Amino acid sequence: MGLLLLAAVALITLLLTAFGSGGGSRPVQTTAPAPATRLLPPGPPQPQVVAMWGTLRLELPIAQKRVTAIGYHASGDGALALDPIGHQANQGLVSRLAGHLFGSGATGLRYYVVDGGTGPATASLDVGAAPGTDVYAPVDGTIVGITPYILDGRHYGATIDIQPNGNPSIVVSLTHLAPDPSLTVGTSVASTTSKVGSVVDFTGVERQALAQYTQDAGNHVSVSVHPAAALYFP
Repeated sequence: MGLLLLAAVALITLLLTAFGSGGGSRPVQTTAPAPATRLLPPGPPQPQVVAMWGTLRLELPIAQKRVTAIGYHASGDGALALDPIGHQANQGLVSRLAGHLFGSGATGLRYYVVDGGTGPATASLDVGAAPGTDVYAPVDGTIVGITPYILDGRHYGATIDIQPNGNPSIVVSLTHLAPDPSLTVGTSVASTTSKVGSVVDFTGVERQALAQYTQDAGNHVSVSVHPAAALYFP
């Protein structure tokens, strides 16, 4: 009798499972749409010093999540040598060993120094990002120049010159970007807060050295520091 009772219970359970009251299949779970905030621009970068010139601090001009790589290269246009913050990711074996032994530059931002060109090896700072990425002022100051950037006779964005507050002897120049329409000479800007433009696509114009350290064509915004007298009175 016990076996018959167990068999009856098993049969009833099987029937209920096969012909449940719902009668339909289990609904398919679907992934919810991505939050709208993920589709929006990331906004300005968090304050982070990327390089120094004397006591002048150059803040990262691109939102951290959008940076593809940071590089330095020589520039023959009179740009001054910058002091990178962080550690060089492509330094030689001897420099790497010295860094491990003495603990210098082992943490922080990773940057690359690209060979070639004339002048100081760290004269031009390239911050990689995809075309169209917002660019923000790297220093507090005043816009003193917005001039077309000409390459091979064609217009590619502009050069934006910023006079840093308290540093009348130098000018911070940005290239490889399209200026923000609201920007005019005399506009005051704040570092990491004031949008000054967006990255221009140079893919079809030149082979960009930063590409060897990124997953894309190496587009970027370039930042350099020039003596004000040399810039305006060549």
